[in-house]
This record gives sequence, structure tokens and C-alpha cells, in this order.
Amino acid sequence: MIGWVYRAADRLRRRRLADDHGVLGEDLAYRYLRQCGCTVVARNYAARSGAGEIDLVAWDGWVLAFVEVKTRSSADFGAPDTAVDREKQRRIAIAAREYGRRAQVEPARTRFDIVSVILDRPPRIIWRRDAFHVSVI
Repeated sequence: MIGWVYRAADRLRRRRLADDHGVLGEDLAYRYLRQCGCTVVARNYAARSGAGEIDLVAWDGWVLAFVEVKTRSSADFGAPDTAVDREKQRRIAIAAREYGRRAQVEPARTRFDIVSVILDRPPRIIWRRDAFHVSVI
């Protein structure tokens, strides 16, 4: 029964957000991570300093994952996760450091993930755990 509701919501969302791939991709990634057993605790977390933003923050077991979601309408121009360059990683890390400090989570229990969403029919979702490391912020 609930699967039918999700499919109907997806159809409506695709119509309403036809030109906003980012929001649609984040919704799909959110649902995907939950289906994989993660507990999503924040969406679109922005650092108070304004220096960075995290699309999703989720507990994957005992590890707090800071997740960047990249969405493309097709894979014609490469995988979506290739768009996460060093500068983007640095900005995510700044926000992650702030979030971790406020949530009192030690850095050893955190990681940076990337979820790539390709809006085929059906959408393809690829979750890269521990996708990058930031040594110095």
C-alpha cells in the first residue's frame, strides 16, 4: 500500500519540479538512505558562518554521514559525483565541523558520502560511502 503512495507522490513531484532536479534528487536520496537503514537527522544544514551547506546528515549505524547529493537528468556528461571538487569538499567540511561540534560527535565517528542521482526511468541512485577525506579545514 505505501509503495503506491510513494509512486503517486513521485509522479506529482516530477511534474511540479520538472526544472528543479536538485530538490527532486535530494528527495530521492533521502528516501533511498532511509530504505538502506539510515536515520536522516538534517536536510540542507547551513553553517551559521554561511561558509558551507550539507544536503543530508544521516546516522549510518554509529557513523554520522555528511551527504552531498548530486543530480543529473542523464549520465551523458559524466557521473554526477564528479562535480564535487576540492572547493565544494572544503565548504562541506566547514559545515560538517560545525554540525559535529554542536551535536557533540567526535570526528572519528563521521564521514563524507556522495549520493549520485540520475533521473532515468526509473531513477538510478548510487551511494558512495566515505567518498572523500578532508585533512585540513
